Amino acid sequence: MTRPAGHTVGSAGAGSLCVLVASVLWGTTGTAATFAPAVGPLAIGAVAMGLGGLLQALIAGPPIAREAPGLRAQRGVVLLGALAVGTYPLAFYTSMHLAGVAAGTVVSIGSAPLASAVIERAVDGRRLTRRWMTGAALGLAGTALLCAAEAAGAAGAHSAAGARSAGSTVLGVALGLVAGFTYALYSWAAHRLISRGVTSRAAMGTVFGIGGLLLLPVLLATGGPLLDSWSNAAVGVYMALVPMFIGYVLFGWGLAHVPASTATTLSLLEPAVAAVLAVLVVGERLPALGWVGVALVVGCLAVLTLPTGTARRRPRAETAPAVVAPGQAPGQAPGEPADAHP
Repeated sequence: MTRPAGHTVGSAGAGSLCVLVASVLWGTTGTAATFAPAVGPLAIGAVAMGLGGLLQALIAGPPIAREAPGLRAQRGVVLLGALAVGTYPLAFYTSMHLAGVAAGTVVSIGSAPLASAVIERAVDGRRLTRRWMTGAALGLAGTALLCAAEAAGAAGAHSAAGARSAGSTVLGVALGLVAGFTYALYSWAAHRLISRGVTSRAAMGTVFGIGGLLLLPVLLATGGPLLDSWSNAAVGVYMALVPMFIGYVLFGWGLAHVPASTATTLSLLEPAVAAVLAVLVVGERLPALGWVGVALVVGCLAVLTLPTGTARRRPRAETAPAVVAPGQAPGQAPGEPADAHP
């Protein structure tokens, strides 16, 4: 998919903004789930990503039909992404259930940028910039501080009930790593499809639609409690419609303009939003260390999204070169954000 090079900075900025808004929506899921405590993690994950993915496919039906030949030509990438979509929510929500919200979220979301970097380096040969590494370091440090602060608060709150078993914590952390890897994998798959000419609507609708179909058996087997009360049903509808459907539509638009490694790093905003909402809505307390973590995450986002002085001076009327141009890294696709390469 070629784009005018003069729009690289603006497009990357708009793409980053879409990912950030999606991350804010995703950050509401933990707070929303507290309103349906009787619904298990598998049911929450299946209804959120399952119904949200099927809705994406329904809305994207026309572009999927038009671009079917291109999607069939890349069926391996499509199926890989769909398998990752089907695995991610089950691993993510179970990780939070077993290891705790703080540890599960941090391991799942915090490991995704590193997994994305490894995937892009191994498959695409993409080199990482100092800017990305600086932003990722700030974001991971901030997320770790959030984890420490929330874990300390949780330990104090639950000391009377006894500590969480070591076995469940270890299993939860392991599932968090699975969630982080599968999140990175479907982000990479969607970005690969988009960079090869498939529109973001068709790419996301296909990958998430097939992933949603894979989650339907899990929803049928575990989703009974969603129908036990109006509040449980409302939580399920909200999770599917707002953070998953709208959030991933925005995420798909973002992936059309920024690499998957940048998108997954920007999504480190999610645990920060979740922590703030837990304070404002649920009534939890966040120690000073946690607020320092939030500040570091904001610093990460600033490093990754603010345009550089060189980028601002770039001529706006350039057109995408047909060959490797001066300053364009080998393997960089025309119109691909300059930050993807050193």
